[in-house]
Amino acid sequence: MNLNALKTICWPQLSLCSAIAVIVFSPWASMVAAQDLDAAPLIFDTDIGNDVDDVLALGMIHSLQSRGECRLLAVTITKDSPMAASFTDAVNTFYGRGEVPVGVCHSGITTEQGKFLGLGAKRDSGKLRYPHDLLSAKDAPSAVVVLRRALAAAEDGSVVFAQVGFSTNLANLLDSKADEICPLSGVELVAKKARLLSIMAGAFTRNPGKNGELREHREYSVIKDISSARKIAEKWPTTIVWSGFEIGLSVPYPHESIERDYGYVKHHPLADAYRLYSPPPHDRPTWDLTSVLYAVRPDRGYFGLSKPGRVTVADDGMTSFHAGENASHRHLKLTRDQRVRVSEALVQLSSQPPLGSNGRQAKTK
Repeated sequence: MNLNALKTICWPQLSLCSAIAVIVFSPWASMVAAQDLDAAPLIFDTDIGNDVDDVLALGMIHSLQSRGECRLLAVTITKDSPMAASFTDAVNTFYGRGEVPVGVCHSGITTEQGKFLGLGAKRDSGKLRYPHDLLSAKDAPSAVVVLRRALAAAEDGSVVFAQVGFSTNLANLLDSKADEICPLSGVELVAKKARLLSIMAGAFTRNPGKNGELREHREYSVIKDISSARKIAEKWPTTIVWSGFEIGLSVPYPHESIERDYGYVKHHPLADAYRLYSPPPHDRPTWDLTSVLYAVRPDRGYFGLSKPGRVTVADDGMTSFHAGENASHRHLKLTRDQRVRVSEALVQLSSQPPLGSNGRQAKTK
């Protein structure tokens, strides 16, 4: 079915779709209404807990929302660990947005807790170090339910996705059927409501090996769920911009920022997570941050873009880009001068203090 036919057939249902979403999930509607309508509606899909760049990327999103540049509609998680949702809620609450819905999957992919997700349950003198409400993944809805609710309540053609983990949740969204949330299938719902998928996945240049030789790279986010990554590459109905492994690798996060820029509070979830994952002076690559930066600021000249084309995912998880004028995929490119600008933006946004209750920046100590 083409999009014009979809509009004609489903137009009466779309009003019902949005109405149901408001009734079923009214807190969502009030949150969206209270935000700047010019800000990009953003869904963050992440395997948070497997690496710390996801955490810095989530902090960036909150800073960008405080600047009026995006609205975080939801966070959906592809790491199937019980503490991932709790830690995510703790970070959202730290930034004053504990109402943001968090959805989880039950895929069996990367079930271990990891090095820092325990911060979601960390207590000092009997009290949670990072107060929040979502203490167990058992209390979180499924990612597909959260995604369908978010899209159903959104304006047509408005939603931007930043996917920085496995493709599990978005592939499941495409497979979803009409339900009480919305009478559209997953593919129809994405085609109607989404605008862009900014995805950290794959590799599109050769990278140096241990002995200095250039070699192809099978990227982690792809190989952990190859079938879902292939489904996204083949069936996602909007523009996709891929941030390959080589992009974040070339812009390491300066450890000096972790040591100097987060001290406005005694405990900071981003800095705590970074230290637990790999203590300074380690400079961690910024893979996931680059996809968020492009998703929210695509026209600021931070990155170059390849020609239009199509990404394919092989049976072993290897990704390839094939140019084609009428295709809807591109991948990010980066010059030396752009790397400097990107690094500055990532540090400033990640370390920006949350807004205080009076709408101003929280005071430093």
